[in-house]
Amino acid sequence: MFILQNFKRCVGISLLAALAFSAPFASHAQDYPNKPIRFVVGFPPGGSSDIISRLLAQKLSERLNQPVVVEQKVGATGLIANDFVAKSTPDGYNMVLLTGGHPVSAAVMNKLPYDPVKDFGLVSTIVAYPMVISVAQDSPIKSLPDLLARAKAQPGKMSFSSAGVGSLQHLTGEWVASEAGVSMLHVPFKGAGPAMIELLGGRVDVMVETSTFAFGQIRGGKVRGLASTASTRSPLMADLPTVAETLPGLDFSSWLGLAVAPGTPPAVVDKINREVRAILDMDDVKKRFAELGGTPIPSTPAQMRERIEREMTVWKRIVEQKKIERQ
Repeated sequence: MFILQNFKRCVGISLLAALAFSAPFASHAQDYPNKPIRFVVGFPPGGSSDIISRLLAQKLSERLNQPVVVEQKVGATGLIANDFVAKSTPDGYNMVLLTGGHPVSAAVMNKLPYDPVKDFGLVSTIVAYPMVISVAQDSPIKSLPDLLARAKAQPGKMSFSSAGVGSLQHLTGEWVASEAGVSMLHVPFKGAGPAMIELLGGRVDVMVETSTFAFGQIRGGKVRGLASTASTRSPLMADLPTVAETLPGLDFSSWLGLAVAPGTPPAVVDKINREVRAILDMDDVKKRFAELGGTPIPSTPAQMRERIEREMTVWKRIVEQKKIERQ
């Protein structure tokens, strides 16, 4: 009897302790947010990251009844913004927009100021958009098989542009070349604009860029799309083949996603996740994403973590295979 009473008392104390421990988190989630939220973006105004972050901020403000203020902390391909939030107070009042370049950084950087998975409270992926391989409208290259045949016949002579050494565009181009068993010359630029000028001038053979940039150039008749890295053809550009139609298994889309500081109470993360899911289901948001060449991809925090870890593995393999110098 004495043992049973003691057991019941211990269980009771444990339950009270658990309730006492969880109460602040539950209360915090109910109160959250009760002040403005900072939404940090590591890329300059005008690009797809800026456009989508402002759209998401506006919708979150409306649903959470608090201002969600976009703040640019530009530099080091997003590392400054990421590091700021990774080291911020874990209360959900500092968010950051992560990109498909996040796992790339882990593959090409010798050392990051944070762990790309453990040092973030991952919330949800937001939008996916493929990479697109394009040539100038007057290029003699008519298709992806044509490009790869020319590259095989002239090893290291066919050139492709990127937004810089170690960029997502760079590694995508190297991945395509690796899967095709060809060698192509990588020519880095500081952004899509300068690369576009050189492509149209005939000084670069091929451009590798995001659909958010490439689709507009294709529609405008400036370039000819050869293929996209999406798993299926886009309904917005049904005539554009996928890379996988030529190189089965090569299926990749870049993405944008939302994260907060590590250690943010799970109830707060869950609340933000629910609101993001509701926003991504709105017709006007789907329409805007489609105009930008993207597709909504709501996820759980666990699914977002799995995506980052999976892509880190892919990009590290490409870096090793192609002997790309780590920075």
